[in-house]
Amino acid sequence: MAGPKQRVEQQPAWVLHTHPWRETSLIVEAWSRDHGRIALVAKGARRPHSQMRGVLMAFQPLSMDWSGGGEVKTLARAEWLGGQPLLTGRALICGYYLNELLVRLTAREDPHPQLFSAYAEAVRALGRGESESPILRRFELALLQELGYEAGLAIEADGGNAVRPEGRYLYIIERGPVRLETLEQEGATVDAAALGDQPLLSGQTLLDMAADDFSRAETLAQSKQLLRMLINHTLGGQPLQSRRVLKELQEL
Repeated sequence: MAGPKQRVEQQPAWVLHTHPWRETSLIVEAWSRDHGRIALVAKGARRPHSQMRGVLMAFQPLSMDWSGGGEVKTLARAEWLGGQPLLTGRALICGYYLNELLVRLTAREDPHPQLFSAYAEAVRALGRGESESPILRRFELALLQELGYEAGLAIEADGGNAVRPEGRYLYIIERGPVRLETLEQEGATVDAAALGDQPLLSGQTLLDMAADDFSRAETLAQSKQLLRMLINHTLGGQPLQSRRVLKELQEL
């Protein structure tokens, strides 16, 4: 059942994905500041002289107008805001990874203004040629926090004590950071076989992540393992196409 008809104007947005629709149009999956992820039909956008033809590009900041009351709105206008270099090479694949995460893990028309800002900063940083790993880790962390993983990285799950820099921790899903000593006191056997894919984390890594500091090599490596575990859990184990492509590139 269609909802009330709405008209949205001059909405900051980014294109996440497009695919052809009918002979001359596109379905656009857009990421907007105030309306979250939106499905839009861009009528006639594939025609040679369409004003939208060269505008609806991924990783470029846009201003959009749309209207409609159903699940798929009608795109009325898209204007390029400029100032963003085209992504190429590994940065482009990393951008597709960000887009795939948003498409897979956010609900339609569920606004996340802070995550919108985190995405915009990530794309801009990729365009500036900054180191890709810290960019991805910051965005993954922002995404997971928006999805409800609010357990404080700097606070131990049991007792509410501050994480100790010299401590060794496991991050238990739905619980938070737990010191190995606590698990051993509970009778858990913590060895390589028991850990499986669960990363062993230093307290300093957790404190660095909470402080948005990815300058230490150990923090970067351990945060990648932790965030991958949490994202895989959120995805229900379903693989990401962009992650597979990036892995294949690294093996060339």
